[in-house]
Parts: sequence; structure tokens; C-alpha cells
Amino acid sequence: MRKSVPEVDFYSGVECYCTNFKGINGTIKKTNEEFQVSEIIDYTFLKPPYFSSDQNNEHKFPLYLLEKHNIDSNHAIIEIKKKSGLKLRVLGIKDAKAETSQYASCEQTKNLPKCVITPKTKLTLRGFLRTPLSKSALIGNSFKIKINQASDNDIQPFLLELNNIANFYGLQRFGSERMVTHLVGKALLNRNYNEAIEYLLSYTSKYDSKFSKEIRERSRDPNNYQKLIKILPKGMDLERNILSTIMKGKDSIAVIRSIPINIRRLFVQAYQSYVFNKCLSTSLLCNEDIQKCKDGDLCFEIEKPLVFGKIRRFREGIDSNDDIIPAIRLVGYNYQPGKSRFDHITKKILSEENILPSNFYMKDFQELSVQMGFRQTLLCCSEFKYSGMLDLSFKLPKGSYATTLLRELIKPIDPIKAGF
Repeated sequence: MRKSVPEVDFYSGVECYCTNFKGINGTIKKTNEEFQVSEIIDYTFLKPPYFSSDQNNEHKFPLYLLEKHNIDSNHAIIEIKKKSGLKLRVLGIKDAKAETSQYASCEQTKNLPKCVITPKTKLTLRGFLRTPLSKSALIGNSFKIKINQASDNDIQPFLLELNNIANFYGLQRFGSERMVTHLVGKALLNRNYNEAIEYLLSYTSKYDSKFSKEIRERSRDPNNYQKLIKILPKGMDLERNILSTIMKGKDSIAVIRSIPINIRRLFVQAYQSYVFNKCLSTSLLCNEDIQKCKDGDLCFEIEKPLVFGKIRRFREGIDSNDDIIPAIRLVGYNYQPGKSRFDHITKKILSEENILPSNFYMKDFQELSVQMGFRQTLLCCSEFKYSGMLDLSFKLPKGSYATTLLRELIKPIDPIKAGF
């Protein structure tokens, strides 16, 4: 294990590497076509009796395939709604810097378009379901990725450590070059709504352009809002919504609600993810074995590759580690820490952060309240293959990040410049 990581990793709560592999350098996402992601769903949802190619009284709800490039899932949904009026729900959030395909559904049952095309998306009707597709249908994601400018294509030593990789949330969860989403989330949890708005408008990083830094600096002064709203680039649509709402004299709660719900939910979830990353980092730095369960740990039962079953407590001397994997509690408003090694670490992090589990229940924004969840400690990559200089393909369970694997393989000096 290596303890020295790039600064931007540290900001996301990732404080170490899990492998001793030296890294091959290189870059990713030179083009969208070089980073392809396809959702894997439980195919029983694509067969009778759950699925029908034609709409009928039993199968009313549409199943769409959403293909997109150079736009994230949330903004793709907004783009499609503007053109077609469809209020889509997707199973997972896909990055902008990629070519992706994912499933989508909605509660609308009439006047359904067969195809919607926008500059960055294509939506195709595949058939009809008994109920709108739920996240329980999602199993994982399949990736095809090209690494450019690698210093070495001999990655056999890396393959020996592939099963050691921790299931960290990737930089995309926190904003990548602008690591702000978890900071906004913490401000919301602390009920400091004006601070959350200030982060959204004014926070800058060393990766911001000169123009972007200038806009964000000027946004600190309300006297500049009238002029700023006229020159904001298209990519600053959230900032435009915020400034417009402020200029209408609305309070901070209304300002935050001007952000589309799919996006503002990410803020509190990002802070939850930050606490998880910190817990996992601390565990590794304390030399905890995250591959095997210890007495008192919670664990997932492994049903098959990419699929985890029920959660239960590990019993030393009774249970085997062959078909289970350690689980960590994700903090939420109903979080009640047990006595596992991971719970002790999470409690300490929350104390240092001055955050209580009850903070995650938000009376002002009940739609942003987050319950406790569970997440496996290991990345659990399957079907990893590679060829040439270097073309990779592999599969990951839902919620796991390809970039978490790639950072261990590449060991980038500057992850953002390397395409992360």
C-alpha cells in the first residue's frame, strides 16, 4: 500500500493507494469514444411477464434506452424534458466525459415518443413494463476504456493486486476539477444555506479557467448579479438559476430549490460518500484487512459476480469468508453505529467533522434527507481483459467507479490533467 496520493484525491477523502503497483502513467478520456459505459440490468425485466414490446393494459410504462455523450445524466434528462416534455428517471448517474448507454423510465403512459434526439443524446423506446423501472433492476456497468500515452503496457503485476482495490467513490462524485459538491452538502447539513449558495457560486480551484475564476470572484458581490447573468456560459446553468432566483428576492431555501432535484440530491449524497471514503482510507492506513470479515462486522452475501444479497453480521468461528464481503454503514439520519471496526472509525470521523446522524434529516429539504445505507469495502471487478497499448474491458457492480480502478493502474501525478 502507498500512502502518498495527489492533493485532489485527498480532498475526496481518498488518502492512500491500495496496491503497490508502480503505475503506468498515461491519460484517459481523450475522446468520449475512448471511455464507454453500458448498464447491466437484470434481464428478467426485459422478458415476459414483466416486459412487453407493445403497450397494453398490463404493460403501461415505457422503457427507454438513453445514449449520450459529453453530457452527464442529470443534464441529459433536463435536455430531453425541454424537447419532449418527458420526465425521465434513470437508474444510475453517468459521467459527462464518456459515451454511455443506460435505461430510463417514467410514469407517463400516453403520448410517448418513440425516439427523441438532441445534440448530445438519443432516447429510444424499447418496450413497456408493468411498473416504472426501479433501481433494484440495476446490477452493474460494463466498461471499455482506452489508456493513452502509457509508459508501459505490461500490467501483469497489477493483475495480482486487482482484488485488493477498495471501493472508493471516484472524483466525479465530488465534482472532479471543482471539488465542491460535498462541501455544499456539509453546509446544507449544518443548515447553513447561505454558505452552500456561496460555495456553488464562488468556490474555485486551480483547474478553473481565468474567465471562470473572474466570474466566481465577481459573484461574491450582489451588485454584480445583473451583469453576470448576461455573460454566464452555457455550462453554468445552475449558477444562472441561483442568480435569477436571488434577483427575484427569494429566500435561501427557494434559491437552493431552483436547482433541479436530481442535482441537489447529489450534494448531501456526496458528503455521505466523503465520510465513507475517509472511513475506508483510515481503515487501510490502520492496516485493517478489508478483504476479510472480522467478528462483529456486517457483511454482504455474494450471490454471483456483481450481485450482493442480504446483509448480516459475521460470526467468528462459524462463518466462512468464501462467499461474503465486508460492508460499511453509510451514515444517514437513522444511522446507529454498531461495534464493528468500521463503525468506530465512522463515529470518530463524524465527531471530527462536527456532524450528527440527525443532521441528515432536513425539515427544510425533506426531499434531500438521506437514510443509512451499506456499501461493500472492495471494488469487486470481474471479467477484466486488456490488449494493445492499452485497451481495457471489465465489469463493476452498481455504484462502483471505473476511475477507482484506473487510478490504481495509472497512478497519475495529476488526476485531473490525466482525465479523471
